[in-house]
Amino acid sequence: MRDFAQIWQAADKIVYSKTLRAVSTARARIERDFDPEAVRMMKASAGRDMMVGGAELAAQAFEAGFVDECHQFVALIVVGGDKRSLPDNMRVKLELLDERRFSSGLVYLHYRTRT
Repeated sequence: MRDFAQIWQAADKIVYSKTLRAVSTARARIERDFDPEAVRMMKASAGRDMMVGGAELAAQAFEAGFVDECHQFVALIVVGGDKRSLPDNMRVKLELLDERRFSSGLVYLHYRTRT
């Protein structure tokens, strides 16, 4: 958790939101719409891995063909609702690279997308 916190705090972040007026996280800016061409240019010039968080944003990134690996932490809590973590109407082949189980019940899954 500490390692991730250090990486997160040091990273530049884009928050995609149509409703937020400001972000409270350092090194973050708001974009109103997910523009695949702008993200393609960012990815080409980044020189390092980029991360996507959030089910709806991840679905758009999958649909645009940007996702080459998928890291999921699964904490099963049944609360109802229909928010999906992967896009509808799209088939993505995934190869399991790693999995870890924690005593808390949390499960970590690491996949690579395959063509």
